[in-house]
Amino acid sequence: MSKLKIAVQKSGRLHDDSMKILNDIGISIDNGKDQLKASARNFPLEIFYLRNGDIPQYLKDGVVDAAIIGENILVEKGNGISIIEKLGFSTCKVSVAVPKSTKYKGIQDLQGKRIATSYPNTVNEFLKKNNIEANLHIINGSVEIAPNIGLADAIVDIVSSGSTLFKNGLKEVEILLKSEAILAVSSEISKENKAILERLQFRLQSVLKGRQSKYILLNAPNEKLEKIISILPGMNSPTILPLAKEGWSSLHSVINKNEFWEVIDELKLNGAEGILVCPIENMVI
Repeated sequence: MSKLKIAVQKSGRLHDDSMKILNDIGISIDNGKDQLKASARNFPLEIFYLRNGDIPQYLKDGVVDAAIIGENILVEKGNGISIIEKLGFSTCKVSVAVPKSTKYKGIQDLQGKRIATSYPNTVNEFLKKNNIEANLHIINGSVEIAPNIGLADAIVDIVSSGSTLFKNGLKEVEILLKSEAILAVSSEISKENKAILERLQFRLQSVLKGRQSKYILLNAPNEKLEKIISILPGMNSPTILPLAKEGWSSLHSVINKNEFWEVIDELKLNGAEGILVCPIENMVI
């Protein structure tokens, strides 16, 4: 039986988040300590645990069919590889940072400067787009130390919380790229494995939709239903059930979690009571 070969980062935050979402879509992995390859017990899937920077080449060569990888790495090394799903976790930025003492006025201040980075292709594209000429120093790891030892005037590196920049006396001044985990696919994938990948993607979409939504239940007097329904359109329309209390109904709907508090405030102002909000594990559409 054919198995889908998917790569994930060997360790780190992206690895942990990738394994969590695979678990959330019901895939159980038989993974012993320090294994570089493991099989799923209940899905035709093999996982390859690889260095993040190596994954694009494995995709290009067709060694793996798909990968959960940081978008920033794919932009840097994965020219021509298709992104089929943005996964919404392991978010970060690829940014320019300079010493806090630097009086930075704009992009033109990078003209002729020395920039240390692990993302030369991304930086060169950024400089070309902005008609800037600069000298790149390619460093693998600990890029943020470069200005402190006189190697560079600025750096370009990934930024998550910004704490690493702060500890090294740097400040973020430009954002080149906003990145998140993505599902990428190899152009060499077989027809059989593409069908398996589509099943996997369907599960991922259901979980991701659930993560972005909340299930809401509330009680309201019937004379206020029309106004409340206009606030709670749901996927099609809210479910309405009569209550034992005469003249009252219960409404059930789905709301976007990013609009949660605004919706709750408006519902209360328009007579909703007993509002109950629940997380959604999966939402199959």
